[in-house]
Amino acid sequence: MKKCEFKIDAKISELNPSVLLTLSGPNTDSGLQAKPAYFQGIEKFIVDSDILFPVIAECRVIKSPAEIEVLRYVARVSSDAHKQVMKQIRPGWHEYQGESVFLHHSYSVGGCRHMSYTCICGAGSNSAILHYGHAGSPNDRLIQDGDMCLFDMGANYGGYTSDITCSFPVNGKFSADQKLIYNAVLAARDAVCANAKDGVSWVDMHLLANREMLGQLKQGGLLQGEVDDMMAAGLNAIFQPHGLGHLLGLDVHDVGGYLSHCPERPSEPGVNRLRMARTLKAGMYVTIEPGCYFIEPLLNKAFADPNLSKFLVKDQIDRFRTFGGVRIEDDVLITQTGIDNFTFVPRTVEEIEAWMAK
Repeated sequence: MKKCEFKIDAKISELNPSVLLTLSGPNTDSGLQAKPAYFQGIEKFIVDSDILFPVIAECRVIKSPAEIEVLRYVARVSSDAHKQVMKQIRPGWHEYQGESVFLHHSYSVGGCRHMSYTCICGAGSNSAILHYGHAGSPNDRLIQDGDMCLFDMGANYGGYTSDITCSFPVNGKFSADQKLIYNAVLAARDAVCANAKDGVSWVDMHLLANREMLGQLKQGGLLQGEVDDMMAAGLNAIFQPHGLGHLLGLDVHDVGGYLSHCPERPSEPGVNRLRMARTLKAGMYVTIEPGCYFIEPLLNKAFADPNLSKFLVKDQIDRFRTFGGVRIEDDVLITQTGIDNFTFVPRTVEEIEAWMAK
């Protein structure tokens, strides 16, 4: 039998291209680098590895109708899987048992063989660790009655990602303190959901969420002073040391945040953690994920800084030292007039308690 050999350089030479464009560039969110294609004989061509990446990345920012349907599906599967976790979990479980319920439902019911990222299943003080659940902290804590759970999990279907976070009390009933912090984050989330749309600044949405949350904490007696002064001092970054959200698609932290034609990363506390500083466009798919965390080193830093400590009511905040944190994260499509929220889980205190009571 005669061996068939295919030489790609010979085939390309027949086309006589003036230049070959190869895809190479960084995902400014994840830091991952797309490596350019290589084949034997590529050296004989003029190759440009700079032009293509920003063009393809920008194409990925705006979702096509077909992509939207896949993203809607995987968000629904993940939503239902979160609801199963909330329905089944009990005090005395380990964190990984909640994760296993999510994995089982996503695969057995939704056909999602893979996750979009390592599941974060933090209970109690672990819920203040933003990326808990990695190999060094493998979701193995025993969940105690009275603990708050923060479960950040998303299934993957056909390469398309979801990223949803639910926070809830393991026993299904919010304490007064849990309700205070949860409702502060929910108010931040609701404010963004009501205002995000085509033409709105993502930086402004982050600041809106932070301002709303600090206002709620002040009403709850944890903070004192003017919210605008708190924001100017950077207190918002003590309680939410991460950005409002990120682009979502083929990567869970998708490309397109800081391309050459986009605004640069802001430098002010809080907004310097944003995954992008762009103006929203219809067709963008993003997470909205405000959070409030009681992180010991950050609290100590704030109490040691007179510019920040003047806003803190110490005897009130001290009782939250081991509280952990709350995050509420939805996957939403930006439209001309608002958002299309693909996340379907109980969100209010009353909805969560009613669902878990079943």
